[in-house]
Amino acid sequence: MRNFYFFAILSLALFSCKSETEKEPVPQVVWEANDETAELEEQALHENERMRFKLINSRFLDKNTIWNSFDAELANFSEEKYNSLKPLILESTIPELQTAVKNRDLTYTDLTLFYIYRIRKFESDNQLSLNAVIALNPDVVEQARELDKKGAPGEENSIYGMPILLKDNINTANMPTTAGSIALAENIPAKNAFIVDRLRQQGALILGKANLSEWAYYFCSGCPLGYSAVGGQTLNPYGRKEFETGGSSAGSGVAVAANYAVAAIGTETAGSILSPASKNSVVGLKPTIGLLSRSGIVPISSTLDTPGPMTRTVIDNAILLNAMIGKDLADNVSVESEENYSAGLSSATLEGKRIGAMKSLMTDSLYNSAVQKLKEQGAIIVEFEAPQVPLNGFTTLLDADMKKDLPLYLSTSAGDSVRLKNVAEISNFNREDSLIRAPYGQQLFDGIVVDTTRPEELEEIKTRLQENGREFFEGPMQEHNLDVVLSINNYHAAYAAVAKYPALTVPMGYENTGEPKNATFIARPFEEAKLLEIGAAFEKSIKARRSPANYN
Repeated sequence: MRNFYFFAILSLALFSCKSETEKEPVPQVVWEANDETAELEEQALHENERMRFKLINSRFLDKNTIWNSFDAELANFSEEKYNSLKPLILESTIPELQTAVKNRDLTYTDLTLFYIYRIRKFESDNQLSLNAVIALNPDVVEQARELDKKGAPGEENSIYGMPILLKDNINTANMPTTAGSIALAENIPAKNAFIVDRLRQQGALILGKANLSEWAYYFCSGCPLGYSAVGGQTLNPYGRKEFETGGSSAGSGVAVAANYAVAAIGTETAGSILSPASKNSVVGLKPTIGLLSRSGIVPISSTLDTPGPMTRTVIDNAILLNAMIGKDLADNVSVESEENYSAGLSSATLEGKRIGAMKSLMTDSLYNSAVQKLKEQGAIIVEFEAPQVPLNGFTTLLDADMKKDLPLYLSTSAGDSVRLKNVAEISNFNREDSLIRAPYGQQLFDGIVVDTTRPEELEEIKTRLQENGREFFEGPMQEHNLDVVLSINNYHAAYAAVAKYPALTVPMGYENTGEPKNATFIARPFEEAKLLEIGAAFEKSIKARRSPANYN
């Protein structure tokens, strides 16, 4: 009898094991490099020279390394689960996602795994990949689980539990910060950037790093926007290999547009948030210099650099901005802000707002339509002739600033493994294998190396540029008592940069080709609340943004 029971138990155990092993295994998703010859030959015929790529996928990065640390979690996250979550997550605002978590329709862990699964799903497919992501945070799923244990916050306008991508020139202590350059491929800083610590303190989940134009597009001249040696060529989801991504925060704009994250952080010196936000039909804010800390961010210019939020909606932009503000004693222009930028946006109105429209832009049909929509919503439109103001010395400012600011970052904020200490050493490093490290050349870096601008000359250039930038806006704004000036995309980003005026870009429509185009509002320093109010009211009235068709 004992033998009977023994064999019965053994048979049951074997049957159980067999049942488990006979379950259909979840197939492992693997990215495989493909032969790009035919694609590149076709791309060489593109009418835009900057779209004539020399490569698409990085020759340095094996994309499988982006997601392979999540194989165990993703093995239990099926396509069925992914599809069931899509209606809850795709194109949803932060308040909508927080409500779903509060109602127990969603967890922060599921939200995080959804984005990781989605990134792997598209980025492993060479016909759909966008090269928008360089790295994923290996700790993010466990961090999401910890937040789920604590439960959702009472405030729906909260960044808590929201997976956010960072442009890969923003320091993180547990992931390399590369600026897209192989020279910084092993750069793991000792601590987070100030704004990353602020995000973590507010409960945000740092999902990973977004691709960018290498060295924030102050590296090569006339090269493709959104290209980096580490991340490869970022592609636009609205017209893959057809439309430019904008730069330099290309990966941030593309990732938000394609719903790879709730939101992303970009950085701007002159147009690097406004451009990719516009090209990818998302909302981008270039704040006043000093509203957000620059500590722990790979620099171009300590005069003009700033991080800023990139989101699908204005309310999300304001929520993300709220989560990053705070005075940083390590940044000499950092200021304290007590503003709640998301308050009252749901009832924002254009009634009585005085908006300056540039006559030279009125021939643009989308701009004209936006102006008419603003009028319909009660805005007072004042058309004016934009003044002719030179920006002589702009490149000299960037050369001279980067020549001193990058070595300072490398000596104080880079990881110990980074041995290169200045632009000249990085240029020499790139020349050792230029086909991999600098296939489009490094003309701008070469210009920095030979720059001889004296400190007193630099100060004169800064002062003159700021005066000229403010003249461009202040003349019309004072004459017509304007709240904001209305531009397109990043058309006047350089003027806003040197004037140190904030700018908010909001989707306003699409060209006949399907290429996105944005309305860009520019205000006086520290008037972000006004910009966001006008942007929210405009967004609500025009409802222009639509998700890219192949990424639904």
